[in-house]
Amino acid sequence: MDHIAKLASERAVVVFTKSNCCMCHTMTSLLSDLGVNAAVHELDRDPRVWEMERELVRMLGGRVPSVPAVFVGGDLVGGTNKVMALHLAVEFVPMLKKAGALWL
Repeated sequence: MDHIAKLASERAVVVFTKSNCCMCHTMTSLLSDLGVNAAVHELDRDPRVWEMERELVRMLGGRVPSVPAVFVGGDLVGGTNKVMALHLAVEFVPMLKKAGALWL
């Protein structure tokens, strides 16, 4: 879907969320705590919510839930489990630096 790709490339880090999702809040909090100014798109506030959600599920390999979906440098990193695994393995911050999301 061109809309997802366009939105995902608008900043170094883009997160697709839903306003009532606790894991989405956790993900945006982690990024904020790391000093990342991510673009956050709440799907439930977009008129194309169902179309966008179907595309995110497809991009995530059929995994549900589709949010949070984190893009770094325009590429899909994944959801909560993937991002947390990268963070715990000390691979997420270097990825953010490489994408220009952090200047540390």
